Amino acid sequence: MADTDLSKLKIDKSSNPSQRAGRPFYRLLAIVIILVTAFFLLKRVLFPIHEVEVTSVSQMYPSQMLTFLNASGYVVAQRKAAVSSKITGRLISLLVEEGSKVKEGQVIARLEDADAASVRDQAKANLRVARFNLVQSRAELREATLSLNRCRQMLDRTFLSQADYDACEARYQKASAAVTASEAMVNAQAAALEGARVSYDNTYIRIPFDAVVLTKNADVGDVITPLGAAANIKAAVVTIADMNSLQVEVDISESNLERIKMGQPCEIQLDALPGSRFRGVVHMIVPTVDRTKATIMVKVRFVDLDSRILPEMSAKAAFLSRPLKADEMSPRIVVVPSAVVTRKGEKKEGRKYVFVVNGDRVTETSIKCGDRLGDMVEVLSGVKVGDRVVVKPQAKLKDKARITIVAGQVE
Repeated sequence: MADTDLSKLKIDKSSNPSQRAGRPFYRLLAIVIILVTAFFLLKRVLFPIHEVEVTSVSQMYPSQMLTFLNASGYVVAQRKAAVSSKITGRLISLLVEEGSKVKEGQVIARLEDADAASVRDQAKANLRVARFNLVQSRAELREATLSLNRCRQMLDRTFLSQADYDACEARYQKASAAVTASEAMVNAQAAALEGARVSYDNTYIRIPFDAVVLTKNADVGDVITPLGAAANIKAAVVTIADMNSLQVEVDISESNLERIKMGQPCEIQLDALPGSRFRGVVHMIVPTVDRTKATIMVKVRFVDLDSRILPEMSAKAAFLSRPLKADEMSPRIVVVPSAVVTRKGEKKEGRKYVFVVNGDRVTETSIKCGDRLGDMVEVLSGVKVGDRVVVKPQAKLKDKARITIVAGQVE
């Protein structure tokens, strides 16, 4: 053992067990990476992601094709009134509120009537006194007439002196004048009574025409006066408007005046009712120009009234080249023609379809087309308003294909 040469002892590094064990792992990892890369490359080829532009299926009214001028304005009641009292008094009763429908002559409020009632009763009493005085005066006239006749007969027979006859005649004339004065007094007292009755009737506030109450400007306990000079005194009890007199008032440029004429057909759209359109006609072209804006006011009358239309609503009036037909009042579903594709093939010859976007894929959808409406085409069936469809679909775009929407899309 002592003679053993230790220098001949060596470690064989080529036979390291850990190195030999790691080589299969790296080979497997490389194979996996290659397979995954090949899978995605193959999927990209077999299932490509198409870049497309999209647009929305929209709603269009046929009147848009006939419109040559648009104007904005407001709905205004042509008959509107601030209902007040003819006399000053404290409000003791209010029988309506905002939105109440009222009729001509209807009592909507009452003022304190004690003073007016006392004046009326006094006028009644004065009239009765005047009538009694008239009766007495007529009786005295009859007596004076009889006495004058007797005096005339006695004067003819010289049984009465001329002085006594003159006294009888003067008495008759006095009685006749008293009757005339009593009749005048009766008429004066009758007029005073009528005035008192009118004053009493003025404590009742009535509606001047059929209307709807827009605002309530006073409450029970407020002092009402025709002028409303003081801060705590109200001039109007309610404000009313005749809903049958609603019209749209719009301003148009004076340069467009020659394009507008009386009876011009219009279509009215209200901001509060975007889903409805109303027929209208030009009712009046106000013959004056607002030189600060160089505009002319045009009043458009509603052909068909609707209870949803309210004063002061924002409105748009479209002036049309001709009246709308019955079938042109409803909206149409339209899409841009570039989104519609005609399928070629033996079984699908002439079939029209669009690609509807559903998330990141498209669905080939058959549609039925109608008339051409300007730059759009009508869709009778197959899609609904709000659906997004592909614009100018490529020939390689298929049903269920994956897509990505590019910037600059048409919405």
